Amino acid sequence: MDEEKRITVRLPLELHERLTALAKRDRRSVNGEIVHLLEVALADHPADAESP
Repeated sequence: MDEEKRITVRLPLELHERLTALAKRDRRSVNGEIVHLLEVALADHPADAESP
């Protein structure tokens, strides 16, 4: 990642707890876990200009 964009995201407490557990299991920070999960989720979804 050459450049970064900071954002604020509000998460339900339960989701944050789940992310924290996954991050600990995978030896990542919570931020790193979120980035990883987003990359995996978006890998099979090419950007489509016509999508809503």
